[in-house]
Amino acid sequence: MAAEKEAKKPEYGAKQITVLEGLEPVRKRPGMYIGSTGPTGLHHLIWEVMDNSFDEAMAGYGNEITLTLNSDGSISVEDHGRGIPVDIHPQYKKSALELVLTKLHAGGKFGGEGYKVSGGLHGVGVSVVNALSIDLKAEVKREGKLWMQEFSRGIPRAKVISTGTARGTGTTITFKPDPTIFETVEFNFKTIIDHLRQQAYLTKGIHLILHDKREKGSETSFAFYFEGGVASYVAHLNHGKVTKHSNIFYVSKHSEDTDMDVEVAVQYTEEYYESVFCFANNIYNPEGGMHLMGFRSALTRELNNYARAKGFIKEKDTNLTGEDVREGLTSVISVKLREPQFEGQTKAKLGNPEARTAVEAVFGEAFRIYLEEHPADAEAIIGKCVLSAQARAAARAARETVLRKGVLEGLTLPGKLADCSSKDPERSEIYIVEGDSAGGSAKQGRDRETQAILPLRGKILNVERARLDKMLVNTEIKSLIIAFGTNIGEAFDITSLRYKRIIIMTDADVDGAHIRTLLLTLFYRHFPELVKQGHIFIAQPPLYRVMAGKKITWVYSDEEKNALVKEISGGKDVVVEEIEEAEEAEEAEVGEVVEGEDKAVKSSRINIQRFKGLGEMNPEQLWETTMDPTTRVMKLVTIDDAAKADEMFDVLMGSDVAPRKRFIQTHAKSVRNLDI
Repeated sequence: MAAEKEAKKPEYGAKQITVLEGLEPVRKRPGMYIGSTGPTGLHHLIWEVMDNSFDEAMAGYGNEITLTLNSDGSISVEDHGRGIPVDIHPQYKKSALELVLTKLHAGGKFGGEGYKVSGGLHGVGVSVVNALSIDLKAEVKREGKLWMQEFSRGIPRAKVISTGTARGTGTTITFKPDPTIFETVEFNFKTIIDHLRQQAYLTKGIHLILHDKREKGSETSFAFYFEGGVASYVAHLNHGKVTKHSNIFYVSKHSEDTDMDVEVAVQYTEEYYESVFCFANNIYNPEGGMHLMGFRSALTRELNNYARAKGFIKEKDTNLTGEDVREGLTSVISVKLREPQFEGQTKAKLGNPEARTAVEAVFGEAFRIYLEEHPADAEAIIGKCVLSAQARAAARAARETVLRKGVLEGLTLPGKLADCSSKDPERSEIYIVEGDSAGGSAKQGRDRETQAILPLRGKILNVERARLDKMLVNTEIKSLIIAFGTNIGEAFDITSLRYKRIIIMTDADVDGAHIRTLLLTLFYRHFPELVKQGHIFIAQPPLYRVMAGKKITWVYSDEEKNALVKEISGGKDVVVEEIEEAEEAEEAEVGEVVEGEDKAVKSSRINIQRFKGLGEMNPEQLWETTMDPTTRVMKLVTIDDAAKADEMFDVLMGSDVAPRKRFIQTHAKSVRNLDI
């Protein structure tokens, strides 16, 4: 019997080893090359094609790139560079154009003098786009001729051919994403606009043109061109903010020692938060890297040297720390180098040690001169930093008091926290609940093993307008900090997080939305790692309980409710009567749908209950609809675009009223279900 079982085991030898040729691995594992097959990966196809055009522009060939969204769902990217070579490669006996589009790690970026600066480190860009497109057409203007080659899912339909004569040089790539690969093939216009604007800031003097021809008979066009480089970018980021000095510091210089271009812009604002964006060869590095380290080192050193030389810091005083000099800072750091070393294909962090040397030297020298030549600006900056240092010392003392007091009150946990019995963070989650009423229902309905409940009384402090020392006086914020276990500010430690999921659960009304926004502001500004690492969620309680006969359905929107009513009624028109008193419902005619404002009402056909708050649900209903891991609906809070997120929090929660008023006026008509 044992021998028989042994015989049935599958073989594992050389025959079982699968080798994926050409672009097969891309189609097999697309996420490895473009991050995901969702909207982010879809748009990444455009950025990869445009990277080649930017490489040409940065090399000094062509200063105009045109991106077109075509009516058939395809994308065209046209540049006026030198044009991809079409002559036969001596080793592979194929045209260079075909090699670039069908071979991974084929291109002008792996040696020689093809490009001094390149964004596409791995050289997989355009070939990956080809592999993930049902159709791709490459048109090249070169040596007075127009060359063309077409592909389908990475496979050439024919060899490259000359289709006529052409003026000038350049390349046009037109591709149509494969719908069998991607979750959606619908491109987001705003995402593209924001990316192009950013790239125009980072490559000063280049014209970027966008045409949206997806709707026949209607075309939308935009053009971007900035002479100011990253200084213009900083001005854009600080639009609507109160700045500490009118002059934006700006330096753009080639470092001869490292053969690297360094471009940095700096301006301080009245905000309490740092907004620094790092780029290498026009690629955003969300985790910074060596260029960020060089910038921070030079910034702290030069401000301390100037402050001591001018007497702003006395001899007995301690130096300003890195956190002190970065409060209210808005900066963009851009480097262009020959061989960038990124961490992975997503290029989140720059690893070149020479980038630190170059930025520290170029920025440090120029910033020292700037401080000397602009004494009023320098005094405003130093004043901001000294005030920040004083507030940080006060916050440190307040934080120590909070935690010390928390220990004395019993294992650092606030009294109103109903903790879970599990001590394993991977299994544990905490619900932050609006009000004691909902908190009571949640405590009774929860799974006590894995679910903790922390009710909030009222609205927490708007942290967008307060420093850390002021925040720590707020009872609700103190409770959150102690419950999470991570500490806050410079002492934050995510490894001490007590719950894997932090779930915001508020009412589906204006007050609930406000509390949710205040909490999200707190997390974004002071616990950003919790957001970045996917620990913050928003619970989705239902708006309605719809009962037809004995069947109960929980409904999360008016549209869903109307569709359900129509389905139950067999598509016939039905009368919807809002009744405030349950007794009146007894008189409803057969076939009518009766909808109650606050209480469940009776009907021979359909019974609808509208929940105004979580407190109206009994513990069983709250568990079934909102807290049961097997049936609940939750939204994961993410940050897709740090710059846009920062700007939005500043508009919605900042001290300047005018931008918020404009936002409300612009979006007022799109608001639904507004409680007045």
